[in-house]
Amino acid sequence: MTSIPTVNLECLPLLASALTAAERGWPVIPLHPGSKRPAGHAERACPGTGRCAGGHRTPEERATTDPNLIHAAWAHRPYNVGIATGPAGLLVIDLDPVKAEEQKGAPDGATSLQALCERAGQVLPDTYQVRTARGEHLYFTTPAGVRLKCSVDRLGPHIDTRAWGGYVVAPGSTTPDGAYEVAHDVPVAELPVWLAALLTEPDRPAPVPVRVHDGTRAARVALERECAVIAAATDGGRNSALHKSACKVARFVAWGDLPREVAEQAIQGAGEATGLPPAECRTTIRSALDWVIAHAAPREAA
Repeated sequence: MTSIPTVNLECLPLLASALTAAERGWPVIPLHPGSKRPAGHAERACPGTGRCAGGHRTPEERATTDPNLIHAAWAHRPYNVGIATGPAGLLVIDLDPVKAEEQKGAPDGATSLQALCERAGQVLPDTYQVRTARGEHLYFTTPAGVRLKCSVDRLGPHIDTRAWGGYVVAPGSTTPDGAYEVAHDVPVAELPVWLAALLTEPDRPAPVPVRVHDGTRAARVALERECAVIAAATDGGRNSALHKSACKVARFVAWGDLPREVAEQAIQGAGEATGLPPAECRTTIRSALDWVIAHAAPREAA
């Protein structure tokens, strides 16, 4: 029989958290004490020996549900606990607050998610929730045969998701920003089909260069430039790029240099070319234009 090592009393709560996750079938990884960073070496410093003899193993690949390995890892150092979401069969929605430097009135993650549900005419099922140091995690199981990747702002501002290629900090862990605690201890619900569809990678059509004929020359150049920025956005940052570029163009609309319908049509086309749903594009664009037009400062005199 394998002996269980003596555990430092400081490590017991975190060991319990890791074992609880493993009992649910969720592979865990140690994170640096008081941190969200995985313990262990980075790929650039990989020695190519031991468990990495066949090539560098990522934190996701090192994650385990083996209680003996978990006891050994957490016996003498109070590592925070990370859950490898992909191998765990989880999709976790991460709702973050608004950043201090953002415009007043910008939606936080919870508000963005509520707006997304209202637009879709859907209600999220009751599910396991964790209060994070800065927001909230909603846990869902992924549908059979679906392999979802992490995303940033794809569902809306300040809504990230963690699935394959990522991890979440487990309850019981603590960072300088605060503690992670179970907020709603109920069974994990399956990810709704409509949300899975929004997170499934679509085939992206080739971007079409925008040519604008209305408005001043400076406004036309700015609109064409921002449409190119949107079209080049990566999957995880498409909605964020759409919002930022729409805000930049909105100044010219506010100043009367560019018809609003021209700006909306061009930016809508660029957003859809990235694979974003048309309804999501319209909502993001209108929100950005409305806010900037209402709050735009007068043009500075030359």
